[in-house]
Amino acid sequence: MSHSYQLKWCFIMIFILGGGTVLMRLKDFNFHNIRTFLEYFSMITITTFACWMVHGFLRLHEPKGVSKQLRPIVRIAAAMLVAFCLNYLSVIIIPSRFLFQDMVFHHTYADFLRIIIGAFFISMFCHIVWSSLAVNIVLQKTQLENEHLKQAHLRAQLLSLQQQISPHFLFNSLSTLKHIAHDKDTKDFVVQLSHVYRYLLNINEHQITKLVDELNFIDSYLYILYQRFEGDLKVQINIPEQYHNYLIPPLAIQLLIENAIKHNALSPETPLLIEIFIENETVTVKNIRQPKKYPVESTKLGLQNINERFLLLFDKQITIDNTDESFTVHLPVISHERYYH
Repeated sequence: MSHSYQLKWCFIMIFILGGGTVLMRLKDFNFHNIRTFLEYFSMITITTFACWMVHGFLRLHEPKGVSKQLRPIVRIAAAMLVAFCLNYLSVIIIPSRFLFQDMVFHHTYADFLRIIIGAFFISMFCHIVWSSLAVNIVLQKTQLENEHLKQAHLRAQLLSLQQQISPHFLFNSLSTLKHIAHDKDTKDFVVQLSHVYRYLLNINEHQITKLVDELNFIDSYLYILYQRFEGDLKVQINIPEQYHNYLIPPLAIQLLIENAIKHNALSPETPLLIEIFIENETVTVKNIRQPKKYPVESTKLGLQNINERFLLLFDKQITIDNTDESFTVHLPVISHERYYH
């Protein structure tokens, strides 16, 4: 509560206003009117504390249906009203009931007017201080956010530099490896790996790619997979040349191949068969189902991400056919002419 209502500043204001009032009337001070000084100080304390708390409460709980322009006026008026009521209670009601009659101060209308005017100026002062604190908090938050953005920018610059260095390093290493390799299989593997890596780097600049480029990448990708799985994997691709200029989000087919390998068992006796073909402007990726002995838990995020990309780029969704025998995903593609016109 003390942090939300900034009570430290409230007590500082009480000290300044109360102490200032006492110092201004110090020349009239004597032991006979000490009660007058105490009354002045208590009135200032009550008024300041009441105004401060009302302003704080109405800032933390903004009244509904009140425009931003009227809110300061509402806070100032509400603080004045609460402060006046508390002063009336503490100076008039309580003393008249609990003190001897000769100890009760008799106030005139001028005294009440001074209380109202004093409450107004103290409420205005509280409003100014609260507003200054609010501006200061916003500035601190902005400064902190700017510092976070600065740090994030520096990290992004470092990451960008790392990404610039890593491709050159890898390509140079692959080129060197190709030249020092003695057998043809190793050289072919390095060449296909470099094709895969070059494609992965280039797609960062493009959201869509030609189907022929995706298929060329798939050929290099499959070459690497065949070296790994040997006869455990078979992929059949049947995409007529007339569809080669059709457009597709990059890596969509590759992710489905990877997904099929991840969730199915592969062996020389029962190799995993994946078919890739096109009909009715839809690329179909179909694999036979060979569940693993210990199934891999699926989050469905891969298929969800693919679907979101198609929806965003082509305003079309992928469709999935999941049976006991096979798992099939249909990817809608679009001609180059229709996409750009």
